[in-house]
Amino acid sequence: MYVCLCNGVTEREIRQTAAAGCRSVAELTMRTGCGAGCGSCLSTATQLLEECRASADVSADIAHAA
Repeated sequence: MYVCLCNGVTEREIRQTAAAGCRSVAELTMRTGCGAGCGSCLSTATQLLEECRASADVSADIAHAA
């Protein structure tokens, strides 16, 4: 699914960028261009980054507990 129509950024691309260490919308914009146009995608992009961050935190906690 396209999240940023202005720059053609997909949900998959945002998730991949988050997995590669992106932790903020400003950094996401620098890396992908998401949000650099009209900005209507920023709430969805923020939500996706937060989901990815939460998943990464849970995975890290599980790895440390093992």
